Amino acid sequence: MPAPDLIAAGCGVFVGFSLGLIGGGGSILATPMLLYLVGVPPHVAIGTGAFAVSVNAFANFAAHARARTVRWAPGLLFALAGTLGSLLGSTVGKAVDGRHLILAFAFMMIAVGALMLRPARAAKAPEPMGAKVAARVAGVGFGVGLLSGFFGIGGGFLIVPGLMFATGMPMINAVGTSLFAVGTFGLTTALNYSLSGLVAWRVAAEFIAGGVAGGFLGMKAALTLAPRRDTLRRVFAGLVFAVAAYIIRRSLEGG
Repeated sequence: MPAPDLIAAGCGVFVGFSLGLIGGGGSILATPMLLYLVGVPPHVAIGTGAFAVSVNAFANFAAHARARTVRWAPGLLFALAGTLGSLLGSTVGKAVDGRHLILAFAFMMIAVGALMLRPARAAKAPEPMGAKVAARVAGVGFGVGLLSGFFGIGGGFLIVPGLMFATGMPMINAVGTSLFAVGTFGLTTALNYSLSGLVAWRVAAEFIAGGVAGGFLGMKAALTLAPRRDTLRRVFAGLVFAVAAYIIRRSLEGG
């Protein structure tokens, strides 16, 4: 296997491992890894990363669906509204200069890292799926989908608290339900980018294969390191900050 293929698979292993270990956030590193380590252009990195994130999200969603942790009604509505937002966001993202888009991506990473450092909030009392709740779910879904499409990310760090805010569902249900939206948003973005030839399918396949292996290892490690999960999240947030700083420096230098 040529070196670039090994690098793509290795990046997938790292992202999959981090997702399995701390339960989220790893996909935020997919784009900078594809950009700086694999060496694909900015828009191709975003389109390819979105597809890889989508496949991994749907694979994990299947497990949650079997465990009956998915709330289908709000999940489908959230995904439908978010798909419209993702389509709009990815269309706008393709039209933005690649260097400017990656610079904006770096600042978004800083926001993600800050969110990861915040303690998790308890869910409010669950609410029935009436018109008011449905409107809230659709509104939050559209907004998250817009950001997801523009930056080519899964958006799980926003979807989970968004679902909890809109419906009051418990965390375990929000996590399981969110994966359907993550997969849908990523697939929408990837398909939109693919229409412009901005998805490297071979690289995506290698990234996904590595992610499956890494996710298995990450879940195994999570069982051992569960008492240190908060510490791991803080360490990972620090890594996100460091990568964001590197992207900003490279962008300002014109690299």
